Amino acid sequence: MPLSHRDPAEITGYHAHIYYDANTRESARSVRLGIDARFTCILGRWHDKPVGPHPKSMYQVAFNPDEFSKIVPWLMINRRGLDILIHPNTADAVADHDINPLWLGNKLPLDIESLRRFVIENAKKVAAG
Repeated sequence: MPLSHRDPAEITGYHAHIYYDANTRESARSVRLGIDARFTCILGRWHDKPVGPHPKSMYQVAFNPDEFSKIVPWLMINRRGLDILIHPNTADAVADHDINPLWLGNKLPLDIESLRRFVIENAKKVAAG
């Protein structure tokens, strides 16, 4: 039986979630300033408490596939000890966070079930029109 593979063209963009706490917020600010000065991306709001499936404070960086090879290596050597989740954006948000991500630093425990519920509820709303 031949193996099937997904086409990377399914990836419409990426998110990097930069995690921090009260002791590392200044490091997170420094990383954010570095990203903003160097890359074409969208910097999300600061979330000073867990939000969605994320277990601690974070902000999101959204970027297009053509920026991946620029942003990710920069984060690898400039993350200042912060934990960072990098995931693709495809039609499957749960797999993007649970099965397909990259982690820089420690892999944090995401609340995948809350994400799954969110995706299901949004699908119901869309179907209801």
